[in-house]
Amino acid sequence: MGTQTATLRLIGLRRVSTNGQIDKYGLPSQTTDMRAFAKSHGHRIIRIETDAGLSGTLSEDDRPALFAALKAIRDGQADGILIPSLNRLARLLTVQEAILAQVWKLGGRMFAADTGEILPDDPDDPMRTAMRQMYGVFAQLDRAMLVKRLKNGRAEKAKVGGYAGYGSPAFGQRAEGGELAVNDDETETITLIREMRESGMSLRKIADALNDEGITPKRGPIWYPQTVSRVMSRP
Repeated sequence: MGTQTATLRLIGLRRVSTNGQIDKYGLPSQTTDMRAFAKSHGHRIIRIETDAGLSGTLSEDDRPALFAALKAIRDGQADGILIPSLNRLARLLTVQEAILAQVWKLGGRMFAADTGEILPDDPDDPMRTAMRQMYGVFAQLDRAMLVKRLKNGRAEKAKVGGYAGYGSPAFGQRAEGGELAVNDDETETITLIREMRESGMSLRKIADALNDEGITPKRGPIWYPQTVSRVMSRP
């Protein structure tokens, strides 16, 4: 008589870096794969969190869905996180390893729909760590090659004039008729941020103040200290 596998409460975690998702592995496909995995292994997805339009190079502080998933584990509401694949979790090896370490530190488990459970390091099985990190290295390489292709494409576009960027312009700017123009509302927010910083407020307090006022960043629903810092670093 076989051993019954315990049913785990999992948070499904999806991510796309752009609205179109260049690699075509969009949110519906990710959801389908995660639900199929959970069903076949007898686990329950209690909810699905989504980081839409956010890069896999960002840490948890800049990814609300990831932050919420970790909080669910911390609060005892979930036993682990289910992702479609490891490269949906991160596109930088250092970010990948930091997130996994955080999940395991909280006592949670991590699953990928395409490969199964991602197990913590085991000193008796160094190959486990090496293979996981090798996957992360190739995810990072894939992103770097994509960035290079996009950069080359922008350079070609710039030869004929016009806005050669991709995605949405930086905070404080907007695309208009193929050119960059000033976004007045966002420029006012930048001025406000700098004034608060000059008054001695921390990045965290500035983020909280912006959120309390209902002012939203360019990407994502709320401000984080890192988001404030990036805006301040703009010339």
